[in-house]
Amino acid sequence: MPALILAAQRIAATVAVGHHGRRQSGPGEDFWQFRPAQPGEPVTRIDWRQSARSLRAYVRETEAEAAQTLCLWCDPSASMRWRSGAALPLKSDRAVLLALAVGTLALRQGERVRVLAPDGPIDIPPGGRAALDRLAVALLRIMEGGPDNPGLPNPHHGSPGARVVLLGDGLGEIAPLDALLRGLAARPARAHLLLVNDPAEASLPYAGRVRFAGLEDEAAMTLSGVEGLRAAYRDAYARHQDDLASVCRATGLDLIRHVTDQRPETALLALHAALMDRGGAAGRAARGGRGR
Repeated sequence: MPALILAAQRIAATVAVGHHGRRQSGPGEDFWQFRPAQPGEPVTRIDWRQSARSLRAYVRETEAEAAQTLCLWCDPSASMRWRSGAALPLKSDRAVLLALAVGTLALRQGERVRVLAPDGPIDIPPGGRAALDRLAVALLRIMEGGPDNPGLPNPHHGSPGARVVLLGDGLGEIAPLDALLRGLAARPARAHLLLVNDPAEASLPYAGRVRFAGLEDEAAMTLSGVEGLRAAYRDAYARHQDDLASVCRATGLDLIRHVTDQRPETALLALHAALMDRGGAAGRAARGGRGR
């Protein structure tokens, strides 16, 4: 856990931290507008530099900032505890690392962080390193829940108006995910799906006689001439990715793809941009394109 926290803090430090402005005047630090001073306005609120440029007194207003709730969920299924090579991280480890990193950014901004656990949401109160410790413990307990862990979270655990970040490999059935996303949209809560995949899952880079051991309920099987199945496998994988993208488009979900042989900073930057609404629809379409 300490190594995960340190790594999360390191990659979070590479991302510019922003504010979730409310686009209205109020308590905050960012400039919003100058407006004419009203009768009875306290003299201390007048911006004398701006007022000196005209015949009227002006007040400098800042943009109101509101604390936002960030809900985090990591896929606890057994398929996440896999990697195709010793030099690669487990998908589960990379998902927890990214969840910790985005949680670090949110906690630094004074935002509320919530972990969507099977038995109910876990709120992480702010408080420096102690908050990160609590967040790491909550995430790791979910990932180590074993076969009794029911999988997808309850959409009612996402706070209305919250941002919900779902991290998983997306290799399960489409229908339950579709139901979850529609449930979150009805709250309403804005969801972001970050797919964490091993590079071998998209390419099937095996040849000859190979024994495949099921990670969940699948029976083990031994196949000969695996390279002959590669084209059909890639087509099936691409269709599944297209189905995921269609579900995301239907619910207005941000879809971000990440492969474990890539740097985690790349995924964190894309997720942070989505959370900050940078790039608009064009940016979301680019992040949601077909993966490797």
